[in-house]
Order: sequence, then C-alpha cells, then structure tokens
Amino acid sequence: MIFEYAPAPESREVVDIRPSYGLFINGEFVDGSGTPFKTVNPASEETLAEVAAATEADVDRAVQAARKAFGVWSALPGSERAKYLFRIARIIQERARELAVLESLDNGKPIKESRDVDLPLVAAHFFYYAGWADKLAYAGYGTTPLGVAGQVIPWNFPLLMLAWKIAPALACGNTVVLKPAETTPLTALLFAEICQQADLPPGVVNIVTGAGDTGAAVVGHPDVDKVAFTGSTEVGRLIAKSVAGTNKKVTLELGGKAANIVFDDAAIDQAVEGIVTGIFFNQGHVCCAGSRLLVQESVAEELLSSLKRRLSTLRLGDPLDKNTDIGAINSAAQLAKIRELSEAGEAEGADRWSPACPLPDKGFWFPPTVFTGVSQSHRIAREEIFGPVLSVLTFRTPAEAVEKANNTPYGLSAGVWTEKASRMLWMANRLRAGVVWSNTFNKFDPTSPFGGYKESGYGREGGRHGLEAYLKEIS
Repeated sequence: MIFEYAPAPESREVVDIRPSYGLFINGEFVDGSGTPFKTVNPASEETLAEVAAATEADVDRAVQAARKAFGVWSALPGSERAKYLFRIARIIQERARELAVLESLDNGKPIKESRDVDLPLVAAHFFYYAGWADKLAYAGYGTTPLGVAGQVIPWNFPLLMLAWKIAPALACGNTVVLKPAETTPLTALLFAEICQQADLPPGVVNIVTGAGDTGAAVVGHPDVDKVAFTGSTEVGRLIAKSVAGTNKKVTLELGGKAANIVFDDAAIDQAVEGIVTGIFFNQGHVCCAGSRLLVQESVAEELLSSLKRRLSTLRLGDPLDKNTDIGAINSAAQLAKIRELSEAGEAEGADRWSPACPLPDKGFWFPPTVFTGVSQSHRIAREEIFGPVLSVLTFRTPAEAVEKANNTPYGLSAGVWTEKASRMLWMANRLRAGVVWSNTFNKFDPTSPFGGYKESGYGREGGRHGLEAYLKEIS
C-alpha cells in the first residue's frame, strides 16, 4: 500500500479579509481616485478583495504626507525610531500566523514557506534595523537621511520585500511611499494596520496600490528623493532612464539566471536538496533562483537520477495544506510566460521531463520541470523563466564551469557544491554574482547584503551595506 499524507489544511479563519481596501495615506485608509481592481487567489481564481487604485493625484497626496512627516521622523533620536521598529517587529511576530495565511492566499506560495521562511525573516529585518537606528554613526555612511523614499516591490515575496525596503529606510530617518504589486497587495495593506497598531506617526509609511502606472507615478514624483525597486530588468531599465539626470538615489534589484554548480566531489544527496530549494522554492518565483544547473560530466547521470527520484516525492496542490511543496503560479500572465518558454525549450531540442503530477482543475499551476540536453544558446538557458523550470548543462573543468556560469547578462547569485574549500574560494573569486552560496542555496539573513551585477541591478539591500542607500554620502 502506497503511503499517502492526510490533508493538513491551515485555517483561513485566522484572517479577516475585508471586501474592499483603500489607500493608506497619512496614517489613515482613504479612497483612491482610480478604478478599483480585484486581487484573486491564484490557487482557486476566487476574488479575495477589491482594492483601490491610486492615480497621480493620490500618489502626490501620499508623497506630500511623507514629506510633512519627514520633518518629525528625521528629528527623532535614533533610539526613539528604534522603539517603533522594535514594536512593529514584535507585532509582526504576534500576528505571524495571520500574515502567513494571507500571504499564501494572495500569492499562492505554500503555507510552510510563508510561515517558516518569509515571516521569520520579515520580523528579523525589522529587529535588525531597529538595532542600527541609534548606531548609524558607526556604519560609515553618515547619519543624514535622504527624505522621502519611493519604493516599488514585486509579487513573489510581497511582505519580505516590504521589510527589506521599509525597515532600513525608517531606521535611517526617511519616510516611505510604497507601491506593492498589483496581484499581491493584501499583506502590505495589513502591514498598514500594523503601523497604526504600533502608533507610527502619520505619514511615515504610506501605501498606494495599483498597477504599473501607479508605480511610475511614485518613481517619477519630483519630491521623491530615493527610489528602490525590485522586479524585472525591463522595468528596471525604464526606471533608470526616468531618474537619469535627477538627484534621486536609486537601488535596483532585478532579474537573474543563477548557476547552481555541482562538482564531482560534492555530497550528491545534499546537492540534490540544494537544487530543489534553488529552483522549486516558491514555485521558482525567485530572482536569485538556481535555474541553471551546471553539473560535472562524471556525476551528471548519477545526480540527475537522484534528482528525478526526489522530484517525484514533491507534493503540488493547495497552498494552505502544510504538506504542500509546490503551490500555485501567481497569475495567469506568469503562467503563460512559463508555458511559452518551456515550449521554446522543447522546440529548440532540449529534453523535457516532469514527474507524474496531476494538476488541480482551477487555478494557475505548472509542474516541476527539468530540461536536459540544454545548450547555452537555448532561450531557457538565457532568459529568466521565473517558474519551476530547471535547465541542466554539463562541464568538465572548473574553468569551463566559470565560463558557462558567467555567460549571462545577469549576475545576481550562484551556488557551488564541492568538498574542497580551496576550489570553493577559487570559484567564488571568479563568479560574477552578487551572492555566492557554498554548499547551500537561497539562504538569507538580515545581516548579509544582497544585490547583483550587470542586468541584475545595482546597490545592496540587507546588512550594514543596506543603510548606504538611505543616507546622504559623507562629503
């Protein structure tokens, strides 16, 4: 008899989703001037709520509120700002279950990821930067805040990306106008309630919802002093052009096509787990996903055999089931992109494989997929798929591995699997990536900086380095 998991659903009852949400401006929820839009559960396609859309006039109101609040917030001693950040961090911990369920409902990611990865990191970022608020003089970047930060975040880690941006901005004395992704606004709006619960002064954090036009209004507003964006390279280019010639400080965290490199001396079972984490975590909706597997020829067959066995144990289905490993694709548009690039991989001659994986009738789903026989000219080896699709290439020597890994316009992350420390350091010194993981993948910590090179953007978020983007340079 085949062993089967019993369903273990997390209750939706811990979340009270309102029928409609307004914009959060100057400490209050207000109506938006644009046409409201609906946010849906990608696992079922049911409407979760109607959300206000901010126009340029609404964004202007938010920026003016942030500008007014900046005078008060920046004048507070760092130790006082820290108290608010500590309070926010503790409330996030207290409401972690509620936030995790809402994140999985709105985003489609498995509850065990939002519960065990996202929410602990969200709280940790606020705790970490609360600790920096009264120690800025020791960071080496000065102590003068920039002013109003306009921040635009993506849909793959809605609450975590919010924390990455808001926590350092507030610690440094800036105020914020944040635009969450159109498909995942609900946890940002619940965070607005947390700001109210923490008695954060009105206008310090403002949240405006909407589509690309709203984000463009935030980025282009003349009274925004700092722009922070995480998202696609295409949009990043547009933002870089729009702020060129202004005095705005900019950080961009964009796309990636990371290489996960496995040498013949690596612990195969450990490497397989790292490969699964690298590309199938969050359905592959990760900028730094290890979407290119580079494996040394002599162990390629053994590793692929082990990998396929492991993928056959992954469970795809209800994101709120605690047993689920692969959740729903975030939107119909993203699913269409994943399908298009996967079909291109087959058309260009790569071999496609997926485990037996029945897909639910409703919602947006894509099975974990592996392509072998991939060459560097294939689209699936060059373009960011942003889905649960792994392209496998082989190499013979460390020099060839470096050449293939760096043969990409991106440079966000990489992973190296080897038992030799000297080889690890040799590779890390030559890989053109902002983060190189050693015998692990997708490990994050608020004390460690994260960011990319080339078309993966510039600037760093996290750690002491993350403060630099929100402080005026020492002259």
